[in-house]
Amino acid sequence: MAKSKKLFTIGYEQTPAKAVLDELEHAGVKLLVDVRAVVSSRRPGFSKNQLAAGLDERGISYLHLKGLGTPKNGREAARSGKYDVLHRIYSAHLKTSEAKEDLDQLASLVQKSGPVCILCFERDHSHCHRRWIAEIIRDREGVKVENLMAPQV
Repeated sequence: MAKSKKLFTIGYEQTPAKAVLDELEHAGVKLLVDVRAVVSSRRPGFSKNQLAAGLDERGISYLHLKGLGTPKNGREAARSGKYDVLHRIYSAHLKTSEAKEDLDQLASLVQKSGPVCILCFERDHSHCHRRWIAEIIRDREGVKVENLMAPQV
Protein backbone atom coordinates (compact mmCIF):
# COMPACT_ATOMS: atom_id res chain seq x y z
CA MET A 1 0.00 0.00 0.00
CA ALA A 2 1.36 3.43 -0.94
CA LYS A 3 2.30 5.76 1.86
CA SER A 4 -0.08 8.71 2.14
CA LYS A 5 1.39 12.08 1.21
CA LYS A 6 1.43 14.80 3.84
CA LEU A 7 1.46 18.58 3.74
CA PHE A 8 2.81 20.39 6.76
CA THR A 9 2.17 24.00 7.74
CA ILE A 10 4.08 26.22 10.17
CA GLY A 11 4.09 29.83 11.34
CA TYR A 12 7.01 31.60 12.94
CA GLU A 13 5.28 34.23 15.09
CA GLN A 14 6.95 34.52 18.52
CA THR A 15 9.36 31.72 17.62
CA PRO A 16 13.11 31.88 17.01
CA ALA A 17 14.45 30.71 13.66
CA LYS A 18 16.40 27.82 15.19
CA ALA A 19 13.24 26.41 16.78
CA VAL A 20 11.36 26.54 13.46
CA LEU A 21 14.26 24.94 11.58
CA ASP A 22 14.54 22.24 14.25
CA GLU A 23 10.81 21.52 13.96
CA LEU A 24 10.99 21.26 10.16
CA GLU A 25 14.01 18.97 10.30
CA HIS A 26 12.41 16.78 12.98
CA ALA A 27 9.26 16.42 10.84
CA GLY A 28 11.35 15.32 7.84
CA VAL A 29 10.42 18.28 5.65
CA LYS A 30 12.36 18.36 2.36
CA LEU A 31 10.86 21.53 0.84
CA LEU A 32 9.65 24.68 2.57
CA VAL A 33 7.23 26.74 0.50
CA ASP A 34 7.01 30.33 1.68
CA VAL A 35 3.47 31.65 1.14
CA ARG A 36 4.08 35.18 2.40
CA ALA A 37 3.38 38.06 0.05
CA VAL A 38 6.37 39.91 1.51
CA VAL A 39 9.49 37.84 2.20
CA SER A 40 11.26 40.33 4.41
CA SER A 41 10.88 40.11 8.17
CA ARG A 42 11.91 42.03 11.24
CA ARG A 43 12.44 38.70 12.97
CA PRO A 44 16.03 37.46 12.65
CA GLY A 45 16.39 34.49 10.33
CA PHE A 46 13.07 34.85 8.51
CA SER A 47 13.89 37.15 5.61
CA LYS A 48 14.05 35.21 2.36
CA ASN A 49 17.84 34.89 1.98
CA GLN A 50 18.50 34.18 5.67
CA LEU A 51 15.70 31.61 5.78
CA ALA A 52 16.86 29.89 2.59
CA ALA A 53 20.44 29.71 3.91
CA GLY A 54 19.33 28.24 7.24
CA LEU A 55 17.20 25.66 5.48
CA ASP A 56 20.01 24.77 3.07
CA GLU A 57 22.31 23.99 6.01
CA ARG A 58 19.78 21.34 7.05
CA GLY A 59 19.22 19.90 3.59
CA ILE A 60 15.80 21.53 3.13
CA SER A 61 14.97 23.33 -0.12
CA TYR A 62 13.21 26.70 -0.26
CA LEU A 63 10.64 28.09 -2.68
CA HIS A 64 8.65 31.32 -2.52
CA LEU A 65 5.18 31.25 -4.08
CA LYS A 66 4.24 34.92 -3.93
CA GLY A 67 0.90 34.29 -5.62
CA LEU A 68 -0.29 32.51 -2.47
CA GLY A 69 0.55 35.45 -0.22
CA THR A 70 -2.17 37.54 1.39
CA PRO A 71 -2.88 40.91 -0.26
CA LYS A 72 -2.08 43.99 1.83
CA ASN A 73 -5.70 44.67 2.79
CA GLY A 74 -6.00 41.06 3.96
CA ARG A 75 -2.88 41.38 6.12
CA GLU A 76 -4.34 44.56 7.62
CA ALA A 77 -7.60 42.74 8.40
CA ALA A 78 -5.66 39.92 10.08
CA ARG A 79 -3.66 42.35 12.22
CA SER A 80 -6.96 43.91 13.32
CA GLY A 81 -8.41 40.51 14.23
CA LYS A 82 -11.03 40.74 11.45
CA TYR A 83 -10.66 37.15 10.31
CA ASP A 84 -13.98 37.10 8.46
CA VAL A 85 -12.75 40.05 6.36
CA LEU A 86 -9.41 38.29 5.82
CA HIS A 87 -11.22 35.18 4.63
CA ARG A 88 -13.38 37.14 2.20
CA ILE A 89 -10.35 39.01 0.79
CA TYR A 90 -8.24 35.88 0.51
CA SER A 91 -11.03 33.84 -1.10
CA ALA A 92 -11.29 36.50 -3.81
CA HIS A 93 -7.49 36.51 -4.19
CA LEU A 94 -7.43 32.75 -4.75
CA LYS A 95 -9.46 33.32 -7.93
CA THR A 96 -6.63 35.30 -9.53
CA SER A 97 -4.57 33.60 -12.24
CA GLU A 98 -1.32 33.98 -10.22
CA ALA A 99 -2.86 32.31 -7.16
CA LYS A 100 -4.35 29.50 -9.27
CA GLU A 101 -0.99 28.85 -10.95
CA ASP A 102 0.82 28.78 -7.63
CA LEU A 103 -1.79 26.45 -6.11
CA ASP A 104 -1.29 24.09 -9.05
CA GLN A 105 2.48 24.25 -8.57
CA LEU A 106 2.14 23.57 -4.84
CA ALA A 107 -0.17 20.61 -5.49
CA SER A 108 2.34 19.14 -7.91
CA LEU A 109 5.21 19.65 -5.47
CA VAL A 110 3.31 17.95 -2.66
CA GLN A 111 2.85 14.89 -4.87
CA LYS A 112 6.42 14.81 -6.26
CA SER A 113 8.84 16.44 -3.84
CA GLY A 114 8.54 14.50 -0.64
CA PRO A 115 7.45 16.16 2.59
CA VAL A 116 6.47 19.78 1.88
CA CYS A 117 5.68 22.47 4.44
CA ILE A 118 4.06 25.85 3.82
CA LEU A 119 5.24 28.74 5.96
CA CYS A 120 3.92 32.15 6.89
CA PHE A 121 3.99 34.40 9.94
CA GLU A 122 0.93 33.55 12.05
CA ARG A 123 1.56 31.01 14.77
CA ASP A 124 -2.08 29.86 14.95
CA HIS A 125 -3.04 28.24 11.65
CA SER A 126 -6.75 28.66 12.38
CA HIS A 127 -6.42 32.43 11.84
CA CYS A 128 -4.14 32.23 8.84
CA HIS A 129 -4.39 31.97 5.08
CA ARG A 130 -2.15 28.89 5.09
CA ARG A 131 -5.06 26.98 6.62
CA TRP A 132 -7.17 27.63 3.51
CA ILE A 133 -4.28 26.74 1.20
CA ALA A 134 -3.76 23.47 3.08
CA GLU A 135 -7.48 22.65 2.96
CA ILE A 136 -7.57 23.18 -0.81
CA ILE A 137 -4.53 20.95 -1.35
CA ARG A 138 -5.94 18.34 1.05
CA ASP A 139 -9.24 18.23 -0.83
CA ARG A 140 -7.68 18.28 -4.32
CA GLU A 141 -4.84 15.86 -3.72
CA GLY A 142 -6.13 13.65 -0.91
CA VAL A 143 -3.16 14.42 1.31
CA LYS A 144 -3.08 14.66 5.08
CA VAL A 145 -2.36 18.03 6.68
CA GLU A 146 -0.32 18.43 9.83
CA ASN A 147 0.11 21.82 11.45
CA LEU A 148 3.51 22.10 13.08
CA MET A 149 4.15 24.47 15.97
CA ALA A 150 7.72 25.10 17.06
CA PRO A 151 8.23 25.80 20.75
CA GLN A 152 8.44 29.39 21.83
CA VAL A 153 11.89 29.74 23.35
